[in-house]
Amino acid sequence: MRSLLPALACVFLVSCSKPVASGAKSEADDAVPITVARVDVVPMDQALDVWGTLYAKDEATVGAEVEGKVERTLVDFGDRVTAGDELALIDTTTYEALAHQAEANLAKARASANNAELNLKRAEELRKNNIASQSDLDAAVAAAEQARAEVKADEAAKAVAQLNLQRSHVKAPFDAAVAERIASAGDYLKVGAPLFRVVNDNVLKFIVQAPESYAGKVVKGQQVLFQVDAYGTNETFEGKVYLISPAVNTGTRAFPFGALVQNAGHRLKASSYARGKLILARDVPTPVVPLDAVNNFAGVTRVFVVDNGIARARSVEAGRVQDGRQQVLAGLKAGETVATSGLSKLHDGVKVRVRAVLPSGDGHTGSE
Repeated sequence: MRSLLPALACVFLVSCSKPVASGAKSEADDAVPITVARVDVVPMDQALDVWGTLYAKDEATVGAEVEGKVERTLVDFGDRVTAGDELALIDTTTYEALAHQAEANLAKARASANNAELNLKRAEELRKNNIASQSDLDAAVAAAEQARAEVKADEAAKAVAQLNLQRSHVKAPFDAAVAERIASAGDYLKVGAPLFRVVNDNVLKFIVQAPESYAGKVVKGQQVLFQVDAYGTNETFEGKVYLISPAVNTGTRAFPFGALVQNAGHRLKASSYARGKLILARDVPTPVVPLDAVNNFAGVTRVFVVDNGIARARSVEAGRVQDGRQQVLAGLKAGETVATSGLSKLHDGVKVRVRAVLPSGDGHTGSE
């Protein structure tokens, strides 16, 4: 009987220990297997994504300043001109004749004025000697004043004639490229009729929009980097902020600002679409996580922070993606651990089992 007691005790202990082992295994099976990465802090640029249109800094429609027939056009679209270059001629023969006529009329008026002045002096002398009457003197004074007025009128007429002659030679208002020729030789134009459209593409304006939350962050002199479809993503162009709107658009809740882009080589074309980024600050210590750690759903960006085997959902403010890593502008601290796989199975408070710790730059696990 005594020999049976140890055996029974062993059987009892084994039978009692089986539920404990089974419970531990079940608890481990309930934990979601994940990979994790630590939050790193690296110096990164803070930037705002922007897109918009490149406009010519100066653009004008050159119109006729005098009425008449276009004798000939001297440039066509694509030609480059400098300020003062002749673009077209409008009835110059007529305006040259009118200018000569005005000059002749002025010479005639001056001769009449000189004669009137001499008559006035003679009348004054005769009046002193009581030879001429007062009415004769008054008539001489009036004739002299009228002659002076006629000189002034003819001087003004000559100036107008000279001005019209100059305007019959249509000239470029500034250094520019001809974007469009509207009129042709033989066209009869009224004053104001368009002849050419010219653009100054030596300098361009990159006009974009920024959310009103950035109103205090956009300042003059900041750098804007951008690309255009003509050169793809392999080449980046640069501009400097120089215009900032003082008002927010109530419909879009955004405000426009412009960057000045030097285009001395004329590689960029006016009215091109461009996309890029506004550099708000350089080399700012910024938390970063792998791309796979970030979950976007219903307009909410969040990550799962792992602490003592428990995953906690946390909303974050995401920045730009750079070098395969996601900037986190708010919501995380350096050294915290975030889940990088199995996010679709996670919820706040769920138990997790870490099967691998990945470098923060490697967020692509290849599995959920």
